[in-house]
Amino acid sequence: MADDLPGWRQCLLGGAVFVVCMVGTTLPTPLYALYQDKFGFSELTVTVVYAVYAFGVIGVLLLAGNVSDAVGRRPVLLWGLGFAAASAVCYLCANGLGWLYAGRLLSGLSAGLFTGAATAYVMDLAPRGGAPRATFVATAANMGGLGCGPLLAGVLAQYAPWPLYLPFAVHLALVAGSAAVLLSLPETVREPQPLRSARTQRPGLPAEVRPVFVPAAIASFVGFALFGVFTSVAPAFLAQSLNVHNHAETGLIVALAFFASTAGQLAVGRVGLERSLPLGCAGLLAGLALLAGALRWDLLPLMVLSALVGGCGQGLAFRGALSAVAEASPADRRAAVISTLFVVAYAGISVPVIGVGVLVNPLGLEGAGLVFIGCMAVLASTAAVYLLRRPVRARA
Repeated sequence: MADDLPGWRQCLLGGAVFVVCMVGTTLPTPLYALYQDKFGFSELTVTVVYAVYAFGVIGVLLLAGNVSDAVGRRPVLLWGLGFAAASAVCYLCANGLGWLYAGRLLSGLSAGLFTGAATAYVMDLAPRGGAPRATFVATAANMGGLGCGPLLAGVLAQYAPWPLYLPFAVHLALVAGSAAVLLSLPETVREPQPLRSARTQRPGLPAEVRPVFVPAAIASFVGFALFGVFTSVAPAFLAQSLNVHNHAETGLIVALAFFASTAGQLAVGRVGLERSLPLGCAGLLAGLALLAGALRWDLLPLMVLSALVGGCGQGLAFRGALSAVAEASPADRRAAVISTLFVVAYAGISVPVIGVGVLVNPLGLEGAGLVFIGCMAVLASTAAVYLLRRPVRARA
């Protein structure tokens, strides 16, 4: 066991670097109301600013999702940290809307590079036989980092000076420290190749994967759409309808959804692959119903429960979807199929969120939210019915 300690130490340090990168992607969440006051833009603009991040992630997944397999993990992760630092600088310099768009796009590029490369790196660094624990480290780092972003920014904005600057200055310092940590860790790709040797691996969907992929993709889309609404529109609803003007409380409520997702993903091992997807869809439906109740009757407890239940459902559904799709895919097409699933999932963060922003003006925040919930509930119900008729079978 003692011989494994250096490997686990490196694995945990790699996970810490992963956390720092993901913190930056959700850091602006509790600050959007302050930016609206400063720059005077609409709720639609908030959703578009938020969705730009997803376009950055999707672009990287389509063009460079597997580049770390060729050039090495560390160079890709250093580029990811570079984009994260550039994003923080954009927010520190922000004197207009263009800076926010640039900051979100750079944050998306950073997350796109980290999503696959950091997960692989954390697993590479683990001692032999430690794959299940390393998967836990990567999962916790990813969702935990996403949850820590709004919490950190909310606390600093509420209780410290310079609310629109200090969170990004702190993150910039964390990114610099993470770069130093990353440079101290070993490269795990044995024979790194020059960048020109990397080849774009386009998303693909072999015929034998489609029966599993369709419900998995729908569940992933709905789960990420729920997160998209929580991180873009929920702060405005909390302030306008529930009179929650404390930035720390807003950040905590949003963070709960990501922390609950981590718990849901960890529960897949006990629940089992065959049940995780339909149970995840049920959790998403329950979370959407609670969110509808919170919007309709302006009840904060229902909002909190929606974050917890919906987040847990998202975690169950997404990890179940990822496992099911990976198992159904041919080995030589697995990376391409998983990239396709991630593209669908991140489309869920962008397209429905912009739709909510478009509907806010004619229908109001409550009406737009209820239309979104109705559409997502139909999709989640469709996936659940499909899975009950054709359950996903785990391989022996």
